[in-house]
Amino acid sequence: MAFNLKGRCLLSLKDYTPQEISYLIDIAKKVKADRRAGVIHQRFLGKTIALIFEKRSTRTRCAFETAFGEEGGHPVFLSMNDIQLGAKESIEDTARVLGRMFDAIEFRGFKQETVNALAKYSGIPVYNGLTDEYHPTQVLADLMTIEEEFGYLKGTKLVFVGDGRNNMANTLAIGCSKMGINYLINSPRELWPSQEYINEIREMARENGSTFEVTDVPGEGLEGAHAVYTDIWVSMGEEAKRKEKEELLKPFQVNKEMMQRTGRDDTIFLHCLPAIKGQEVTFDVMEGKQSRVWDEAENRKHTIKAVIIATML
Repeated sequence: MAFNLKGRCLLSLKDYTPQEISYLIDIAKKVKADRRAGVIHQRFLGKTIALIFEKRSTRTRCAFETAFGEEGGHPVFLSMNDIQLGAKESIEDTARVLGRMFDAIEFRGFKQETVNALAKYSGIPVYNGLTDEYHPTQVLADLMTIEEEFGYLKGTKLVFVGDGRNNMANTLAIGCSKMGINYLINSPRELWPSQEYINEIREMARENGSTFEVTDVPGEGLEGAHAVYTDIWVSMGEEAKRKEKEELLKPFQVNKEMMQRTGRDDTIFLHCLPAIKGQEVTFDVMEGKQSRVWDEAENRKHTIKAVIIATML
C-alpha cells in the first residue's frame, strides 16, 4: 500500500504509523535491489539537500551523500565551521534561509530541539540524522535488516544490551513497539530510561501486540531473542563519564556466552557502529557468522534514500 508522505519530516519514529514505517522499508528494499542490479535513476536531479553536522559521522554522512548523489541530486555538507547555526545567527533564521535555498535538510547533532526548530521554520522536509534523544534513520536500517533476515518483524524479539537510556535504546524502543517486536533492555538500573518513558513505550507496544521489558541482571531475558543489539558505552559528549560508565557496563559485554543464552542458532548480532571491539562486544561476536552489522550499515543508505523519495518527491 502506498502512502502520501510528501513534505513530511523525520524527527522521530513516534510521528510515523506502523504502516508508514513498513512502506518506507518496502521502498528501501526496492532501491537496494535496483542498486544491486545496476539500475540507475535520477529522481533527485535538480534537487539540493543541506547536511548539517554538529557531530562527526561515517555512516550518516556517507549514506546521505551517496543516497542523494546517486539520484542526481546535490548534497551540500555544512559543519559548524561553515555556518552560523545558533552562533551569530539564530536557529530559526538559519532555518528560514536554508528553506529558501534547499529542498531538504538533514541535521546530526546534540539537541532534539534544534532539529525540531529547523523543521518548524524551514518549511521543507527535515531529517534527524541523530540527536542525543533519537536516531530514527539508524533504526529504520535496523528494522530492514531484521526483516531481511527473518522475513517478518511482528513477533520477533530484540534485546538491547548496554546503556538503556541512550538514543539508540530510546529509538529502538519506539521502532520495535510500533512494529510489534518484543523488546527488552538489559542494562544497569542506573542507566534505565525514565519510568515515564517505560510506561509510554509499554503502552505503544501493547497497542501493537508486543511487549517491552527492562532488566538489570546481565544476560537475563535473552531467551528466544532473534537479535541482540549493543552500542558503544560512552557517546560523544559523555567523555567525562567514561570511567564510571565503563565500570557499570563491564558485566553487560556482548560475548559468545551471552549470544548462546538466546537458545537460537539463528540469532543475529547488530551494532549501529562505531564499535570498540573488546569492550561492548567481543571480537569473535562482531566478526562472527551471527553478525549482520555490515548489512545493517549498508541499509542506512537504502532506508535514507527511501525516506527522501517518500517525503521530497
